[in-house]
Amino acid sequence: MDVIERIKDQLSNPVVLYMKGSPDFPQCGFSGQTVQVLQACKAKFMYVNIFEDQELREELKSYSNWPTYPQLYISGELVGGCDIIIDLYNKGELETMLTTANSAAE
Repeated sequence: MDVIERIKDQLSNPVVLYMKGSPDFPQCGFSGQTVQVLQACKAKFMYVNIFEDQELREELKSYSNWPTYPQLYISGELVGGCDIIIDLYNKGELETMLTTANSAAE
């Protein structure tokens, strides 16, 4: 399976966070903040530690046309990085997006 197929396979999950590190041990502040927001929403999400797959780390930037991490995908669509996620959370929109995506997957 090539890297694009792996990305598409991962994005078949309702909520996917590409991050530096893991939810238990984020390896950058932005990844840590994003995890905290998702946990505050009680979101079910899959994560991918981009440090464990250099090929994916580089290819995802082209695939998403987004140069930085973390990257949050909901229902296969890129939502954005940390600042966008925090803004959506503060507006009360993120929790609805997450609930809708997870409900549709059940």
